[in-house]
Amino acid sequence: MDKVAIYCRLSEEDRDKLHKTDDSESIKNQKSMLLQYAMKQGWEVYNIYSDDDYAGADRKRPEFNRLLKDAEDGKFDIVLCKTQSRFTRELELVEKYIHGLFPLWGIRFIGLVDNADTDNKGNKKARQINGLVNEWYLEDMSESIKSALTIRRQNGLHIGAFALYGYMKDPDKKGHLIVDEEAAEVVREVFTLFSQGMGKTAIAKRLNDRGIPNPTEYKRLKGLRYKQPDSKNSTLWRYFAISDMLTNEIYIGNMVQGKYGSISYKTKENKPRPKSEWYRVEGTHEPIIDRKLWDSVQSMLKRRTKPFITGELGIFAGKVHCACCGYTMRSSKSREEHYLQCATKYVSKNACEGAFISVKKLESIVIDELNRMTREFLDKDEVERKIEFAKNLKDQVKKLKAEVEKYKKLISNASHAISECYVDKANGEIDIEEYNIIVKNLKADKTKYVKVIEENEKLIEELNKRIHDGDNRRELIEQYVDIEELDRETVEIMIDHIVVGRRIKGTKNYPVEIYWNF
Repeated sequence: MDKVAIYCRLSEEDRDKLHKTDDSESIKNQKSMLLQYAMKQGWEVYNIYSDDDYAGADRKRPEFNRLLKDAEDGKFDIVLCKTQSRFTRELELVEKYIHGLFPLWGIRFIGLVDNADTDNKGNKKARQINGLVNEWYLEDMSESIKSALTIRRQNGLHIGAFALYGYMKDPDKKGHLIVDEEAAEVVREVFTLFSQGMGKTAIAKRLNDRGIPNPTEYKRLKGLRYKQPDSKNSTLWRYFAISDMLTNEIYIGNMVQGKYGSISYKTKENKPRPKSEWYRVEGTHEPIIDRKLWDSVQSMLKRRTKPFITGELGIFAGKVHCACCGYTMRSSKSREEHYLQCATKYVSKNACEGAFISVKKLESIVIDELNRMTREFLDKDEVERKIEFAKNLKDQVKKLKAEVEKYKKLISNASHAISECYVDKANGEIDIEEYNIIVKNLKADKTKYVKVIEENEKLIEELNKRIHDGDNRRELIEQYVDIEELDRETVEIMIDHIVVGRRIKGTKNYPVEIYWNF
């Protein structure tokens, strides 16, 4: 009896969940339809994989990736979905899994509604065209959404999934914010305390000691489906939460949006945008903070800001993390001595052990370890070192060559699809307009693939030259042999990050892990 894995996914257009823990009606319907079909075929259901609230272009879907792992391990024979687009909307993944790895793993793919079936060799073209259409759909939808959101931002309408802490979405007017008095009282208190001279960390500690939930926890407690960070201290107020609040113009009635922009329609990752590209509209909603208090706080923040002077950036700035909670350790100064400490300890009782180390002590530890490593590297047998170096570069070359082959195959597939489209046009299966659109996009894809191949081949050539020229790390490392003092440039070049724990009781030793760049 064949074993079947059922995969379901909630699409953007059929959301209807009331609670985070509920299956949507769409998911229930998919499961029911696919289970009935599997039973009718006499297949044994191995497992049901269900991703709710994930887009078809999201490669980080947890159940999707669990299904792929189980497929690779040979735990079932068939993958059954409602449609091919529920599995993925990306043509690249259609080719990689449905037409590539699944056949190698002996797995049949079926899209029930759109008749996608890898056992039917005759509909491969249809599956590829479906993949292309889904890819175009993603890109077109992304551009349409961006355009619509830009207009709404320019008009001062709120477009976020959640209102800023202190506000709630107006149920009677889409895109409008109204004051949430319970949270607004906390916002007013934060501004007032700061204006009276209390520091940001002290304000955070005061709120935590009173058990006031931070903005993310507050949303969760109000029943909003807000994703909470994975951290045992993620419900606490912190220095940066207070700092961000004190400079957010939304609290004086101005709508400021677009601080971050997406990298690509294929990923949810965002990157900061320059201030000149933000969307700022004044007087869009009721202010929580009056202008007089706002101006007073901004003036105080400006006076407290220490100007950056080239050369005065701490040598370990942003590089050192607390071993207990993972947060970046902040610098402090006492009696002319510089220290690094974890601020989490100071925002709540028992939140973190609070790693603490003097910059001088850490510098000594890093210098000793760097000198030990450089001597060990240079003492290593020359032949052994060259073999190790060449192997690393050859592995990179191998990866790049595999990428080149993959894109050459995609070019071949695109060329084949163009030929088949011509036949379909000649047979009257698609009209001239559809043909022109499909061919235009296929040719654009081919151009893109050619460019990737050219870039990879250039990298391969450079790596082969490095292999031929030999290991040049010696020249780099020789610059740092027996150093006696660290500077920022050395730390940037040699160190990725450092993890520091609390001093070991009864000793003067600190647990320190250094992650190097070489």
